[in-house]
Amino acid sequence: MGVVRLIVIGGDAAGMSAASQARRRRGPDDLEILAFERGDYTSYSACGIPYWVGGLVDGPEALIARDPERFRTHRIEVRTGHEVTGIDLDKRTVTVRAGSHTFEEGFDQLVYAAGATPVRPPWADTPAGGVFGVQTLGDGAALREWLAPGRKTAVVVGGGYIGVEMAEALVRRGLTVTLVEKAPQPMSTVDPDMGALVAEAVRGLGIDLRTGVTVSALETDGDRVRAVVTDAGTIPADVVVLGLGVRPNTALAEAAGLPLGPAGGLVTDLRQQVTDGIWAAGDCTQVLHRVSGRPAHVPLGTHANKQGRVAGINIGGGYATFPGVVGTAITKICDLEVARTGLSSREADAAGYRYVTATIESTNRAGYFPGAVPMTVKVLAERGTGKLLGAQIVGRTEAAKRIDAFAVAVWNRMTVTEMTSLDLGYAPPYAPVWDPILIAARKAEQALRG
Repeated sequence: MGVVRLIVIGGDAAGMSAASQARRRRGPDDLEILAFERGDYTSYSACGIPYWVGGLVDGPEALIARDPERFRTHRIEVRTGHEVTGIDLDKRTVTVRAGSHTFEEGFDQLVYAAGATPVRPPWADTPAGGVFGVQTLGDGAALREWLAPGRKTAVVVGGGYIGVEMAEALVRRGLTVTLVEKAPQPMSTVDPDMGALVAEAVRGLGIDLRTGVTVSALETDGDRVRAVVTDAGTIPADVVVLGLGVRPNTALAEAAGLPLGPAGGLVTDLRQQVTDGIWAAGDCTQVLHRVSGRPAHVPLGTHANKQGRVAGINIGGGYATFPGVVGTAITKICDLEVARTGLSSREADAAGYRYVTATIESTNRAGYFPGAVPMTVKVLAERGTGKLLGAQIVGRTEAAKRIDAFAVAVWNRMTVTEMTSLDLGYAPPYAPVWDPILIAARKAEQALRG
């Protein structure tokens, strides 16, 4: 039996995790690995880009976990600036473009890890400069270069995680920032009452938050953007940042005949296999939401690394599975922390659950201890069973990471009654004697009885 040839499409978290795990289990005499990345960087933290733009962290090198040379020392050949433009499953070849040169490479095994692409509506398609998505390190570098002295006004379109993080980053850079969101509140992944707390914090940063507003066009002046046109008026802008979310990057896979699911991503089995010898991982795939039981697209680096690892273990001859997600996410806006896990009320309604909600106000530490600040915790519990369906937290120091306890409870299908007896750590510098998690669970239990 000859050397197996593995080609990886995509040089970031999922693809390179798959390559690394496969290499650990099979030596170069058994497995040849060739990865193609259309950008200039590999294995980097896209989540760190807003903090780099805002000047909180260095970059781009600080955001890169492993560069191509590091992979080559482990006998993984990585070629940046190479874009895969076609996949032929019958011939087992990929077509690759590098500059003006196009060529084919054959494979025995293929990992499709093309990631996601930013949502870019038709009105944003303009040759004028100053309009940016923020998906890659190259995007971040281009935005930083554009933010030269003289840029004074910025409009961020979309009030999700990237939108609010980029709005804060631009404020830190000294720009006057307007954040436009078509929904009634920012952060639509949390319930509206929790989103209202986020809106208050965003405005507290001096950001002009405009909700219930839809963008329809851009105004340009020669080669640069000058304003954003909305149904509530025109907003001046020297720079426009799109924070409208992402879609699975599946065009190549779809053209090759690989199956897509209702969430828009590639469909894999639990081992991350699409079909014989074809694997997929990361933001280009759909995943199982363990609470709703439905397919979902949850583009996070945590999932991409885990899925890539699973694919690589299986390619390398081992056995591993990816069991799904519970929708845990976390971010911050200045000193306000926001987190969620499980289902929001809207998602629970869509999944057909009958449930109660309970919202409590507490503090991160004992009330008498220096630095005690308030937090709001909201939980959803299923009627009848009492199973925890989801939780949301908005607060300041030491608030949001409490979502991890809720995430473990959701993952293990605990009831709120079971949660009231959890043995959580206590000391006045870290929590009240009744931790906010326990208070929220107890209130949800009371709501179920009521």
